[in-house]
Amino acid sequence: MRYGVVGTGYWGKNHVRVARELLDEGRLDEVVICDQDERRVESLADSYDLPYVTDIAEMDVDAATVATPSTTHRAIGTDMLERGIDLLVEKPLALNAEDAWDIVETAEDNDCSLGVGHIFRYHPALRALKRRVDRGELGRIKYLQTRRFSFRVPRRTTGVLYSLAVHDVDVYDYLLDARPDTVHGRFDSFVREGIVETSTLTLGYGNVTGVINSSWQIPVFDKTRDLVVVGSNRSAYIDYLENTKLELFDAEVFSDPEDGLKSRNDGAIVHTTDDEEPLKTEVEAFVDASESGQHPPASGEVGARAVETLEHAERSAAKNEVVTVDRPGLAKQF
Repeated sequence: MRYGVVGTGYWGKNHVRVARELLDEGRLDEVVICDQDERRVESLADSYDLPYVTDIAEMDVDAATVATPSTTHRAIGTDMLERGIDLLVEKPLALNAEDAWDIVETAEDNDCSLGVGHIFRYHPALRALKRRVDRGELGRIKYLQTRRFSFRVPRRTTGVLYSLAVHDVDVYDYLLDARPDTVHGRFDSFVREGIVETSTLTLGYGNVTGVINSSWQIPVFDKTRDLVVVGSNRSAYIDYLENTKLELFDAEVFSDPEDGLKSRNDGAIVHTTDDEEPLKTEVEAFVDASESGQHPPASGEVGARAVETLEHAERSAAKNEVVTVDRPGLAKQF
């Protein structure tokens, strides 16, 4: 397979590294990288001993990663898909649902594989938790909570909603095999006008509540990326910064015929998963899908649905009310 990486910025550099590893392992036949910034792409190409171009029109590849700024995804994505190139587009797929679904439809029209960089679907501990949730080991899921905190200058282009919270709206859909029916969003923008630096989302999945807290303005903690899932029989905790660690808490509140409601808490057990790099697993899954003519687990539809949920959150924040989720993209779920 001839493979390309478009965009060699902060995250694109990681894609170049992984592509070079897969080339060395014989998984890919050729790798070429592309960036409009010739000094940057030339330097990276020299580091990895790879050819480079500065225009996507010059790329003769079978499949590629697009790791350019989110504002460019629709134009670059549809251009390359119309040329029959399978694509793995970094998250978010686009900055509005119309553009996201346009990319999805372009992939379908041109019979191309399309994946989106929802990397946490490939996180070893989260995948282990998903298997346990599906087996019913936690009982009935009641509540989910995520924190993504750090202290930094907000980006100029996209805020935490599309940079951070986008991961978690997809993680909740993934764990619950469902989409939210209600969304409430609250945002703060104090540093850069129009750039969300702190967001709180509350998603309703029937009787299940999911809360997503994201901020670039919290100096209290070090970088924080974690998830709590509360079930009727057990609960789970994942620190996303530790790929292999899943904690399960054996605790429940139950009804005793003689004493009424009682609680049981038998403590936590730490489970260790295989140590796999999520990004490399993601790219390998995309390459497999491309070769088989399929879509990877984090497909284009997955990416478009996540963007739809964020749009509902924006509508909620503008109205300062809980909104009911309509499903304009429902008929497009393949």
